[in-house]
Amino acid sequence: MPINDDQKQEIEELRAQQQPTRRAVVPELEEILYEPIPVLDHGFVRVVDYMGDDSAVVQAARVSYGKGTKAVREDRGLIRYLLRHRHTTPFEMCEIKYHVKLPVFVARQWIRHRTANVNEYSARYSILDREFYIPSPENLAAQSQSNRQGRGDVLEGEEAEEALRLLKDDAAACYDHYEHLLNEGPDGEPREPGRQGLARELARMNLPLNIYTQWYWKADLHNLLHFLSLRADPHAQYEIRVYAEAMLETLRRWVPLTYEAFQDYAVGSVSLSKGALAVVRRLLAGEEVDPASSGLSAREWRELMDSLGRE
Repeated sequence: MPINDDQKQEIEELRAQQQPTRRAVVPELEEILYEPIPVLDHGFVRVVDYMGDDSAVVQAARVSYGKGTKAVREDRGLIRYLLRHRHTTPFEMCEIKYHVKLPVFVARQWIRHRTANVNEYSARYSILDREFYIPSPENLAAQSQSNRQGRGDVLEGEEAEEALRLLKDDAAACYDHYEHLLNEGPDGEPREPGRQGLARELARMNLPLNIYTQWYWKADLHNLLHFLSLRADPHAQYEIRVYAEAMLETLRRWVPLTYEAFQDYAVGSVSLSKGALAVVRRLLAGEEVDPASSGLSAREWRELMDSLGRE
């Protein structure tokens, strides 16, 4: 299950609290504060705290106090200008903190984004739960023939059944050995009296990468947008992309004006190199341009044509 009983009780207690404040509060985000958004088979994302809102971005950009006399329409235009021209500092004035439960191999991709504050569940001090990510059949795919980091066709029939069986059996066997090495029951007492067992910090190294871990992850809005621009992209690995998609919904609730601009200028846009822009100008002028005369590599040519919706 995504959350355990202790976490469920904690969430209920936190959501029952009412805190009077003079800080900026976003009602739509407050609706889901602390609530887990299910991701994958056992994972989740939940917002546990935040600071600032769209007006904080605007306030920082204008270096002023309070909301002043500016209208929401003008705030929207300023936020769009900032994002369009990559004036990023005002977006660093807002922060958000997530509690995330995710497979270890996804966490190792995620941690590559080094502009956040992270505190992870420690398997040196605690025993990890017997929970593993097992892909659904439609996500079992062969290696892509054109992309060394991607997937190709979905596995079918006996090959798919064997892959699922091996993933499940290996995970279960590794955890069985983990428990044996620890020699520690749920109550902390030895499973086999007279045997010491291996230290937790050593026993954990036998666990597979699809076991679940948890962490608290805090980032400012600018770095969150950078993370989402990469991990919510269709080319990102599915297992991390679904986390980014869940976080996109929290972004929409938290800073709707920034979310709208982000969709227009990041998610739904493309960046062109100097050479690609020259090709577009030649095409607009009615010139016939082919790969050989474009001056672009074969891959950049394909990417440009895909972006323009041309064969």
